[in-house]
Amino acid sequence: MRDFVDGTAFNNEQGNRARKLFAAVVLAALDDAIADDKKYGNGPEQIARWARSRDGREVLSCAGIDPNERVVTGLMDFVGKGVRTSVALSREESERRAVAEAAEMETRAA
Repeated sequence: MRDFVDGTAFNNEQGNRARKLFAAVVLAALDDAIADDKKYGNGPEQIARWARSRDGREVLSCAGIDPNERVVTGLMDFVGKGVRTSVALSREESERRAVAEAAEMETRAA
């Protein structure tokens, strides 16, 4: 029984590592699309084409993301904003966004 639990825990850990690896590939694809958007102006179309391709759907699935049209739209919106993934995931950016939202809410209330 102990060997079974150890084996299951090991397999789960391996699966989590693989999921993180594929999530990193998705982040890299987003960064590439943002770079394309700044250089050529076609970033959202590029990420949509990739996400709808067979390889893109497989990478998204392996990253634990359901490759549906709502996700594709979200990826396109993210690329359209032009914020690099490393910046978007940083604490400073989330704090800045929270302050901006709070200021917007105060403006609406007044």
